[in-house]
Amino acid sequence: MTYDTGFVVHGQTSRERFDLAVVRRELAIIRDNLHCNAVQIIGGDPGRLEAAAGVAAEIWFSPYPLELDPEQILTLFRDCAERAERLRQQGATVVFVAGVELSVMNRGFLPGESPEERVEQLMSRPDRRTEAMRELGVRINAFLRDAATTVRERFQGKLTYASIQFEQVDWTPFDMVTFELIRSVEVADRFRDAVRTLTQGPKPLAVTGFGTAAYRGAGDRGGRVLEVVEHDPETKAPVRLNGIYERDEAGQAAYLSELLEIFETEGVDSAFVFLFSLPGYPHRPDGDPRDDLDRASPGIVKLLEGRRGQTYPDMEWEPKAAFAAVAQRYRR
Repeated sequence: MTYDTGFVVHGQTSRERFDLAVVRRELAIIRDNLHCNAVQIIGGDPGRLEAAAGVAAEIWFSPYPLELDPEQILTLFRDCAERAERLRQQGATVVFVAGVELSVMNRGFLPGESPEERVEQLMSRPDRRTEAMRELGVRINAFLRDAATTVRERFQGKLTYASIQFEQVDWTPFDMVTFELIRSVEVADRFRDAVRTLTQGPKPLAVTGFGTAAYRGAGDRGGRVLEVVEHDPETKAPVRLNGIYERDEAGQAAYLSELLEIFETEGVDSAFVFLFSLPGYPHRPDGDPRDDLDRASPGIVKLLEGRRGQTYPDMEWEPKAAFAAVAQRYRR
């Protein structure tokens, strides 16, 4: 399971409240009720990452830089690698994840002022696409070699990077191969075969970043599920949905169950559902359905505003159908 401690963009944190007692309780639920034997702790604040990771025994320590330049990313990795090593020396099993989709989520690898602009510019010219991807591969691999050296100087555990396939990563510096692998309608007919091919490599394969939202048709969109959300032009905070989307918790549950079955039967070593909850996307069952931001959230629990749930009366959320689907799959 992937657990969010808060994304940091331009100094703003997506998760305003970070109560370590709540973190401990949620991680215990992830272990005991979802039957997860490892958790990927993601976020942009090194202190929060270390505090949350200190609660778990099997950790993927995953700093998630956003809109940083390469030197700022390395600075973040130096700090986080030292923290991850402290946890490892205290007895935890720790895998360090040296970033996620760095070329798209950060500056200095692709032209563009946002992830959307970077992907669009990469894909907009079919006549130059192959050359552009080759150039990107050179840039990202040069950086990843520096990143791996930087981390290994401070951290003695296993190391990986959560990549997008078009980055063409050279996996030599890493202990395992990791892909953000999301099924969309465009690749659904060959998704299983692609997973099978990836597992044939010489290193263990991990899959991160897979998940979908709880509105009808979300699974077909793949990584574009959040495109239905309108954001504040200044703060970039989610405001409302851009239309009326039918709530479909069963569809989200089926999507996750199907992908977990594929990953298990095709020999994937580790798989981390994205994600437990997404702050800023509360469940609003009354009123205008466009205000129910939870419909667009890939979280497997729905966040409640100012009230506690019934299944876990001490928590301000309620499980979605996907929660039960993941628990059933992992229990087996």
